[in-house]
Amino acid sequence: MKSKLAATCLMAGLMLVPVAGYTADSAPTTYVKDSVITTKVKAELAAEKMDSLIHIGVDTTQKGEVVLTGTVKTKAASDKAVSITQAVKGVTSVDNRIKIVADK
Repeated sequence: MKSKLAATCLMAGLMLVPVAGYTADSAPTTYVKDSVITTKVKAELAAEKMDSLIHIGVDTTQKGEVVLTGTVKTKAASDKAVSITQAVKGVTSVDNRIKIVADK
């Protein structure tokens, strides 16, 4: 009886091995990496302490491509945001969709 139970448990365990291997190679690892890049870019922008940089959105794709959105007051602020983003480790390219809106 004990050997039959042990054999059943062994078979059940062996059947779950492919499932465990599949979960280890799935996409959440990439997602975490992308969110880390996004967080680093946002932290660097915040550390710059320019009030116009707080209106910038950051999104990162699976390949480390960063998309910057939002509004700033000057072209210099937009360029600064791109420069800061390019300096972050893991960023492969920057798509600057920031709009320049002068105060009225």
